[in-house]
Amino acid sequence: MAKDNNIYQPDQRIKKRKRGYFNKTITFCNHVAVVCLLIAYLAPHVSPENFYFIAFFGLGYPILVAINLLFVIYWAILLRKRVFYSLIVILAGWSNIHHYAQFSFKGKHDASKKQIKVMSYNVKVFDLYNWSHNLETRQKMFNLITDESPDIMCLQEFFSRDSSKFDNLDSLVRLQKAKYVHVEYTSQARLHQHFGIATFSSFPIVSRGKINFGYKSNNVCIYSDIVIGKDTVRIYNMHLQSIAFASNDYKYIEDLQNDVENEDMEQSKNILRRLKKAFIKRSKQAELISASIASCRYPVIVCGDFNDTPGSYAYHTISKNLQDAFVESGNGLGRSYVGKFPSFRIDYILHNDKFKATNFKTIREELSDHFPIVTFLEVN
Repeated sequence: MAKDNNIYQPDQRIKKRKRGYFNKTITFCNHVAVVCLLIAYLAPHVSPENFYFIAFFGLGYPILVAINLLFVIYWAILLRKRVFYSLIVILAGWSNIHHYAQFSFKGKHDASKKQIKVMSYNVKVFDLYNWSHNLETRQKMFNLITDESPDIMCLQEFFSRDSSKFDNLDSLVRLQKAKYVHVEYTSQARLHQHFGIATFSSFPIVSRGKINFGYKSNNVCIYSDIVIGKDTVRIYNMHLQSIAFASNDYKYIEDLQNDVENEDMEQSKNILRRLKKAFIKRSKQAELISASIASCRYPVIVCGDFNDTPGSYAYHTISKNLQDAFVESGNGLGRSYVGKFPSFRIDYILHNDKFKATNFKTIREELSDHFPIVTFLEVN
């Protein structure tokens, strides 16, 4: 028997050595994942204009949490103390998770209280170019808006034509109860086709304004002062800098998602350059908007397509001292973008402490590349 044990000992030592190498590799990867997650925690607080690379970690926050969670499960199965390594780091940023997913049933609105129904929706020019390959998409959007019947509605990527059936401005005024309008066009085609942003209100609009980003852009932020009872409330409606991917960028991303082999490194670099440029532009736009909100003497409601996640500098800057309606009363995953780029929550309804949000919902209708979001705001 002793002789047999000597025969098998070398094999056992080799297996043990291999397991040791494997666990050392796993430990190293765990260290990297933890460091990356810690950097992601910095992203909301560091301007991309100063350190743009940190913004990429903020963008990848949900993925980094998932990777670290896998390490927790791995070490837990092996009953190793290293299980606490990633677990502690995940728990340290637990408050961030609530911005991505909510699983609560609080925040039901009281019908006896004074409340305002608010909708924000990037309508993608009402499918003007038939991206959906469905000629009924525009009418379905109108039907959705009519069915929801919001008191305040903020639309991004708005389009209207001065005449014909595509006079969307006139159509929406006729179809739903929010008759007062503040529209800002950022570009036009053939003189009578207009593209921009629009705020509709069932309350009188007494003043209108625009935040100047300092350069000509298709992205814009407007604010509308409305009178609700005896109070004046300011509504901010914004569409921040998009990534502006070209068709070949989307094709490259689609190939990656479908595991299609694509070794075009220049294309991946181009995508990173576009992301970097967008991060920096949004940071400047967010700072201008935040300054306007801070100087406003009225209660505020902030709506729009931020084109950025809750783990971003733009979101953190604009939402400072404000409440997020999804965090207050949402349920499930908060994703609002449904395009080819990985799906994130980039559309928001925020407010100050004059209001309390209830019954936040994301309407899962794929009529645009964004889902519309809706909430009730009770007046405190």
